[in-house]
Amino acid sequence: MRSVRFIAGIAIVVLVSGVAALAQTTPTRLRGTITAIEGNSVTIATREGGSANVKLADNWAVALVAPLTMADIKQGSFVGIASTGTDADRTALEVLVFPDAMRGANEGHYPWDLQPESMMTNATVSTVAGAGDGQTLKLEYKNGGTQTIKVKPGTPIVTFLPGERSDAKVGAKVFVGALKAADGTLSAGRLNVGKDGLTPPM
Repeated sequence: MRSVRFIAGIAIVVLVSGVAALAQTTPTRLRGTITAIEGNSVTIATREGGSANVKLADNWAVALVAPLTMADIKQGSFVGIASTGTDADRTALEVLVFPDAMRGANEGHYPWDLQPESMMTNATVSTVAGAGDGQTLKLEYKNGGTQTIKVKPGTPIVTFLPGERSDAKVGAKVFVGALKAADGTLSAGRLNVGKDGLTPPM
């Protein structure tokens, strides 16, 4: 049952991402801690110091953000890497190794708001090369795009695992991609919750 809900949550995310792309809107990314949750409403204390209330879809789901290691990044993995630097010298801030069911999600290379001037690359790992201070990944994405990104030791590496609604509790660390309506209200179909107190690094 948990896997069914997880896959349903993935479907919601892909659908919402597609709708957002058609509408040429950017999801509002919320990073912070749950301070209240009841029914289909969650309140998040954001990293910026404010508070955000998010309306959850009736079939909202939870994905756990769980740690991995460098050894889990392999040729053929579909990853999302937030990075800084230039295209000639790019360094990872975090690596998300997507489950196979999410392969292709939001594929491409585009601005990200983890840090000022950071970028996100959702792509397939074509090569993994060792380096003196970590690994260098060559990524390939649609329309012939490529990026080479260095992943240094200590860089957070995570994946998504199936979660339960009970994992979304007061005190849990979350990352949420919410849609903002014309009246300013926020809505989401999924909460990404750090497993065992982990702060989602994306």
